[in-house]
Amino acid sequence: MAESSAATQSPSISSSSSGAEPSALGGGGGGSPGACPALGAKSCGSSCAVRDLIFWRDVKKTGFVFGTTLIMLLSLAAFSVISVVSYLILALLSVTISFRVYKSVIQAVQKSEEGHPFKAYLDVDITLSSEAFHNYMNAAMVHVNRALKLIIRLFLVEDLVDSLKLAVSMWLMTYVGAVFNGITLLILAELLVFSVPIVYEKYKTQIDHYVGIARDQTKSIVEKIQAKLPGIAKKKAE
Repeated sequence: MAESSAATQSPSISSSSSGAEPSALGGGGGGSPGACPALGAKSCGSSCAVRDLIFWRDVKKTGFVFGTTLIMLLSLAAFSVISVVSYLILALLSVTISFRVYKSVIQAVQKSEEGHPFKAYLDVDITLSSEAFHNYMNAAMVHVNRALKLIIRLFLVEDLVDSLKLAVSMWLMTYVGAVFNGITLLILAELLVFSVPIVYEKYKTQIDHYVGIARDQTKSIVEKIQAKLPGIAKKKAE
């Protein structure tokens, strides 16, 4: 009798355990894929948006950003910063005041009570919480500390080759500064940012080939310089 009762109970136990295992596996499998994309989306966030912007994924959005920033930089090249900012504020106020007066007249004529035309935007909460502020400050401090360490390493000549690279770069920048001013460089930088990535994506194979050749030649030249500089060869040998 005991054996028969055990035999009758064992199928139910095995069936319940086998049913519990898939549910547990399914729950774990369903939880981790849901969590990973959430973390990935949070970490990707702004970088993915910038990538889509410079690769012209949305032509209208990229065109608007590119055109607006280019017009602003060209305006700064022709006028002072105070004039450009003042004209931008006047243009924005002209649009908002005109729209507010227009809606008020329409409401008076139609005798309607729609309220303030910008009420939906006025009710938006744009306050920055202390937690968010501290998070931004902590993220900024990471970059600041990294930049300070790099500056100290370069100016105190921890690595002679890296310091010489900085010196050569600054020497070349003196010639660039003699030809271009800061606004012109910003305009050129914007043109490059919105043109080079899309060109590289289209001709990736050919560009990678020539970049690899240039990198190999540069590496060989740097190795020759390091071999001739005093102290570098000894450091490598150690």
